[in-house]
Amino acid sequence: QVPLVESGGGLVQPGGSLRLSCEASRSIFSASTMAWYRQAPGKQRELVATITYGGSTNYADSVKGRFTIPRDNAKNTVYLQMNSLKPEDTAVYYCNRNTPLSYAWGQGTQVTVSS
Repeated sequence: QVPLVESGGGLVQPGGSLRLSCEASRSIFSASTMAWYRQAPGKQRELVATITYGGSTNYADSVKGRFTIPRDNAKNTVYLQMNSLKPEDTAVYYCNRNTPLSYAWGQGTQVTVSS
């Protein structure tokens, strides 16, 4: 069983939108604060957004007002709705717990924002 599976990335123009999905195993998802991270080549991994099991959210300053991180506890799925995308949002996006489980990192999904 794959612990975390990210999907939904792609190539979009600046100003466009994408919705990423992360399907998690029940053991990872249940009662956990989930997070989206991103990493561009040559850069450190960056925490993008978090959401508690009860739905409280926090966002990095760089994405605040543009991204949202809803979750569906019944489906063990967390989403990242990305609007008003900028070239600097280009990265591989990963999900995990807010306190990440090292064994659970998935393949990520590539987001490229370019004209």
